[in-house]
Amino acid sequence: MPEHSPPPSARTRARRQHELASYDPALVRALVDAIPLAHVGHLIDGSPVVTPTLQWRIGERIFWHGSSASRMMKAAAGAEVCLTVTAVDGMVLARSGLEHSTQYRSVMVFGRAAALKDPAEKEAALRAMMERLFPGRWPELRPMTAQELKATAVLSLPLSEASVKVSAGGPADPPEDRAWPVWAGVLPLRMATGEPQPAPDLAPGLAEAPPGYLRDFFFG
Repeated sequence: MPEHSPPPSARTRARRQHELASYDPALVRALVDAIPLAHVGHLIDGSPVVTPTLQWRIGERIFWHGSSASRMMKAAAGAEVCLTVTAVDGMVLARSGLEHSTQYRSVMVFGRAAALKDPAEKEAALRAMMERLFPGRWPELRPMTAQELKATAVLSLPLSEASVKVSAGGPADPPEDRAWPVWAGVLPLRMATGEPQPAPDLAPGLAEAPPGYLRDFFFG
């Protein structure tokens, strides 16, 4: 993949497999929008901790949320963190063990996490998360209470210090291995929405999930 723009900082510059890297802000935004699961790395009492969480984007910032009482959220607020977003798109099988690899798309974001303090801003951010995952659902939900909003922390990072790596190739066996009598190629992987499982206590007339929910979350 060509490097569409220079790295925004020394810590985002790819040092290995730099041919797979890009620093194109448009590609960063596209991958963040395509992959809802993130992992946030930070220090707690001097020890590294990586937390999985749902993420979403508003403009040029990436957001995530959790309990206001969570030690992970408290430790990340105002601190330097590293957030990654990754999808595995395929397993690449080669003729030798160490040539096996994966097809993947990943984003790495560095920066200082900021906590939203204003209740209206928090509610707007959480609404954006819901609309990102399930468009049109927010107006149908029971409104949040003030206590629920207080108990929820929302953090964000700017996307100004980010890098992308995309690996989409097949086996890279050396010429001398290509006649070896074992299957080689790519096993595609995809995360897809399964059959909806309704709650047993649904209100009357709600047995079927809305068609808009029946879509793949990992795409592009």
